[in-house]
Amino acid sequence: MFWGTPDFAAPALRALVGEGFEVCAVVTRPDRPVGRDRVLTQPAVKRIALEESLPVFQPESPRDEDFRELVEAVAPDLSVVVAYGHILPRAIIDAPAHGTLNIHASLLPALRGASPIQGAIREGLTETGVTIMRMVPALDAGPIILQSRTPIADDETYGELQGRLSELGALALIEALTLIELGHVTEHAQDDSLATYAAKVDRDTTRIDWSLSEHQVANVIRAYDPRPGAWTTHRGTDLKLFGARRIFDMSGTPGEVLAADEDGLVVACGDGAVRLCDVQPAGKRRMQAIDWHRGRGISIGDSLG
Repeated sequence: MFWGTPDFAAPALRALVGEGFEVCAVVTRPDRPVGRDRVLTQPAVKRIALEESLPVFQPESPRDEDFRELVEAVAPDLSVVVAYGHILPRAIIDAPAHGTLNIHASLLPALRGASPIQGAIREGLTETGVTIMRMVPALDAGPIILQSRTPIADDETYGELQGRLSELGALALIEALTLIELGHVTEHAQDDSLATYAAKVDRDTTRIDWSLSEHQVANVIRAYDPRPGAWTTHRGTDLKLFGARRIFDMSGTPGEVLAADEDGLVVACGDGAVRLCDVQPAGKRRMQAIDWHRGRGISIGDSLG
């Protein structure tokens, strides 16, 4: 049984089907309205499941008693969970004969929690990866079956890293399942004393503090590019910023717009400055920063806060 919802989960489901693993059912979140037009949209894994004629379940909550009984009736040999979006109760985790596995987008025990990819970039890590672990009721604390590592580029955004990790996770899952079938797996308990956490992303998390160094500010902007977008204020309204590059030879009052050219806007930080390729003013689409400047949306000397 496969559990997942967003685009991040899709490569793992495709890999399972492509490698010939029998998927008895797919569990995902209910269809939700998306965008300004509130168009009812299917989760990515549901679309794949329907293409492959797989049964799909979409409970509002995995804790519903009727749904728990349904899972027990399906009687899966093994469950795989990838970014499902709900904490599963022990009865669901233990229902499969061989337990439940999870793909987590960090090198556990580092960055347990809801936003490990964003957390890795925000913290300025140079390496991250994926962990295949056996699920337990505690948050991302189960024994590790397999890990796969990858470097993080200096200018890599959340969207770019997420795409790479989703593919890496799919490959790692197939390797882990193959090792399990062959009986060649040794599970390793996590060292809880080394655990760090990446909490759910909220509005406060994504606000830019211009008093930080150019390295820290650039990391915050990269960590939420393209979604939901790191933000600041300009003339009293919200402004999202994207495509940050560090600049070491310019400085000014933190938040001050120092320059504008074809490569973007340069804004001073507590130490150094950052160049911003794209912006998204409140109520508008994402656009090139220089186009916004030429349209007189922002001027040299303006202050962001």
